Amino acid sequence: MHPANLGDWVRSFIALALAIAVMEWAIHLHRTSHHNFFQILIWPLVLALAISGSFAVRWSALSLGKLVTAQSGIAAGAIVRLVSTGAGYIILLFGIFAVFGLSVQHLLIGAGLAGIILGIAAQQSLANIFASLVLLFARPFRVGEDIVIRNGSIGMIEGQVRGIGLTYVTVRTETGTLKVPNSVMLASGIGRHTVAPPDPDAK
Repeated sequence: MHPANLGDWVRSFIALALAIAVMEWAIHLHRTSHHNFFQILIWPLVLALAISGSFAVRWSALSLGKLVTAQSGIAAGAIVRLVSTGAGYIILLFGIFAVFGLSVQHLLIGAGLAGIILGIAAQQSLANIFASLVLLFARPFRVGEDIVIRNGSIGMIEGQVRGIGLTYVTVRTETGTLKVPNSVMLASGIGRHTVAPPDPDAK
């Protein structure tokens, strides 16, 4: 591991440890002390938790993104960084709610219901995002490769992969640039485009 990347991991672990310590202190103070002064002190602790937690989320996502980028490319690193950042802030929000004694079980139930509603409303977009993760890690093709795409809904497409994004794969064909949804690419038969050898029996 590169020394700079190791420094990012160390920073993220320090920020995470600080956030956990502040959260435990705030929860203990909220449960055991009923004096007004100590109750007011909880708010600065919550602010410290939000700041340290934000740094922990940002540095952890950055470190994870760099690690994935080194192995799978810039696009994969960007997607992993985005997903890990979103998940980290959700966990941080649950931690802040826990300080005030809100039931994590009720929060999870509410988050689950909201997730179901959001999933139904944004089904296609979420399918493309998850498909992008599968494509980037399974690597059925790489940027710059000439491929053939076979799918019942779009037929057969031949072209060169120009980019793999969060929702679309950009393919340059003879007729122009085409953006194919990741979910369609994942459900397609994909092969590398090669020139057929000449038939020796052909006249």
